[in-house]
Amino acid sequence: MTSQTAEPWQWPEETWRGIVGRARAGRSLKPATWPEGARCAVALGFDADHETIPLRDADESPMRMSQGQYGNRQGTPRIRRLLERESIPATFFYPAVSALLHPEEVQAVAGDGHEIGIHSWIHEVNTALPREAERELTLRARDVVARASGFEPMGIRTASWDFSVNTLDIIREMNLLYDSSLMADDDPYELDDRGEPTGIVELPPEWIRDDAVYFNMLRFSGLRPYTPPSAVGEIFTAEFDGAWQEGGLFLLTMHPHIIGHRSRLPLLERLIRHMKATGGCWFATHAQVAAWCKGGARHE
Repeated sequence: MTSQTAEPWQWPEETWRGIVGRARAGRSLKPATWPEGARCAVALGFDADHETIPLRDADESPMRMSQGQYGNRQGTPRIRRLLERESIPATFFYPAVSALLHPEEVQAVAGDGHEIGIHSWIHEVNTALPREAERELTLRARDVVARASGFEPMGIRTASWDFSVNTLDIIREMNLLYDSSLMADDDPYELDDRGEPTGIVELPPEWIRDDAVYFNMLRFSGLRPYTPPSAVGEIFTAEFDGAWQEGGLFLLTMHPHIIGHRSRLPLLERLIRHMKATGGCWFATHAQVAAWCKGGARHE
């Protein structure tokens, strides 16, 4: 009797322990101190999906393409101007197809000093792919992102945080510094693989710290942006305040075609002002946070 033929309630202990043991949270990498005596680390991330969502879904609608193109035409430029005004580094995660469609954007973002990370080939669903297909797409995506940005990527965020049973093996093969797809903690931790420490830093995201869950819109479904920007700002601020109180990491995930609208980007600007007014924040790229946590910082 195998896990493929048996019901979960029929699984032997070794089966369910083996499933739970994949890509498991290992030792905490929350540092005892952050650089320059900061109380809290802030890592802002932007998933530059642009047109890849409808492309992944084989949706050829020009209307849906235009929603993604908005991220390139308006969203990313607005975000870049805000980050420049505030002197804040960030991490932009690009699907390879997005980078191929908008190479000038990737070059400009990298030229601003921001980190460029891997974010799939065409925003594919990893758990729906055979192992070799996922591996090939991920390796190709890494090469495209490296060529477009001029830098070898140090980290990955899987599309929609969809992490298959093969994803960790592929990340290990690429020898990446960090992943930012799994959600076992608020603060950085080391990924274990079947009880073995991997040396890979996990920078955990969470759906409540993602703009898409509050603002997404699908015309032919019940998905509507019912949450006003003020309420989203309140949620993000509460998450930051908790990270600051605990001396941990505040990691926020956003999308240029979502947060980049005129009514929404001001909530990020207000949040940045609040974080700066609170004081003791280290604003860093995801790679900088991962390197600090892995590279000799004392851990709690």
